[in-house]
This record gives sequence, structure tokens and C-alpha cells, in this order.
Amino acid sequence: MFTGIVQHLGRVSALKPADFGASLWVDAGGWQHRPEHGASICVDGCCLTVTNPQNTNPNNSNSKNAALAFDVIGHTLAVTTLGQRRPDDLVNLEHAVTPQTMLGGHVVQGHVDCIGTVTDLAQAGLNTRLRIEPADQRPEILACIVERGSIAVNGVALTVSRTGERWFEVELIPTTLELTNLGNLQRSAKVNLETDYVAKIVVNWMSRTAKK
Repeated sequence: MFTGIVQHLGRVSALKPADFGASLWVDAGGWQHRPEHGASICVDGCCLTVTNPQNTNPNNSNSKNAALAFDVIGHTLAVTTLGQRRPDDLVNLEHAVTPQTMLGGHVVQGHVDCIGTVTDLAQAGLNTRLRIEPADQRPEILACIVERGSIAVNGVALTVSRTGERWFEVELIPTTLELTNLGNLQRSAKVNLETDYVAKIVVNWMSRTAKK
């Protein structure tokens, strides 16, 4: 489990095809957290398992920059933006919570519901307003996106400010733009979306109850 509070910006070192999907290497230089083998890390909103911590950069054996390695299965590549990542792309990183962790965001599982597309981007005072359209328009997903509700965009815990029939909006404060890769988004950019876990439970329960 995660909180949606990004702790570090990593940089993709490589995404190499493998029989199971792909091996993703992320340079996490400067991150004080040192994950062990088998640890869970949220990478741009996707819960991944560290397979070989602090390996050397796969593109440069002489590099002093260490890289975290992750195995990404084909399904994850298909339903998230990880399959579109290229070397030097910035990705949001957060390690799993512990019983002592302050829950500064909301409950984030790292299980991406669908990819979203940034359809509009505009200044709103000191904030930046993003309009995002989920690629998956199933009612059970849209029902979980409500005004003043929580949503994770690339693993960043945000509050939904407005909703439309096929879109929703969030507002990003300057700190979020500075400390996450959301500050690099442009129109047509693809992002990973995870709706609120509590909302999922409620929507699922109501759906099952209505069918009885």
C-alpha cells in the first residue's frame, strides 16, 4: 500500500524486452531510501517488485549511477504507460508504507485502473488545472471519480475538482509541479489512473446489491 505522496523522481535507464514482458531499470540516484530485493515500489502509480536493487546502469557498465531493476509483465505493459517509457523519462517513486508512515495522501494500491489522456492544461491562479479523460469509460470506473474525491495520477494523490460526462479535472499546486513528473505534462500526454479504493468498494457493493 502507498499514500500517493511522491518521495523521489527517478529517471528511466532502460526498458528491455523479456520473455515475460520487459525489464525496467530506473536510476534512483539521490533517493535516501534503499529498497531490498523483493521490496514494493510505486513507479508512476504502478506497484512493482524490486528484482535486483542498486545494480549498475544497464546501458553503461562504467557508470557510477545505480539503477533499480523491475520485472514488468505483459499485462502491466498493456494497461499502463510503463510500456511507453523511454530512457531519461522521469518517473514518480514511492516506497510502501509502514505502520509508522503518516498517511498524508490517501490509500493507493498501485493497481492502475486505466490510462488517461490530458485533454486540456491551463493556469488557474497559482495552480495548474489538468483535464483528463479516462481511456476506459466503463460506468464502474467513472462512478468512482467524484468531485472532492481522491484519485491517483501517475501515483500522485490528488483531489478531483470538477467532473464531466467523460472527463475530470484536478488542480496542481506549484510544489506538486516541482516534485513530481506532472510538471512535465502536455496536452495529449498519457497518465496512469487509479480511482479511490474506498469508492471502489462502495460502487462494487451497490452494484452487487442491485443485481439481487
